[in-house]
Amino acid sequence: MKISEVQINLIKPKDGLIGFAALVINGDFYLSGIGIHRKLTGDGYRLTYPTRKSGSRDFEIFHPINRNAGQQIEAAIFSRLNDVLKTLENSDAGYGRADIA
Repeated sequence: MKISEVQINLIKPKDGLIGFAALVINGDFYLSGIGIHRKLTGDGYRLTYPTRKSGSRDFEIFHPINRNAGQQIEAAIFSRLNDVLKTLENSDAGYGRADIA
């Protein structure tokens, strides 16, 4: 699986959610709406995949179906997230690491 074009969009943190990620898989599939959350322990991040609600049921839009795919997606997103956070720390961009910690 080839992951490219990883985009990170930070938001004002709310209930642990700090932003959303989007990426392209194998140059064929664009996936967006992947939530990036601060872990409850405060040590690292976790991902959530989009769902839709219909009545009382939640339907998953997409998610990795094996551990290897999930780990590759996490690695790509967390690598890009670290780059974005470092860039923000080194700039006067008003959105620093302290805002999302």
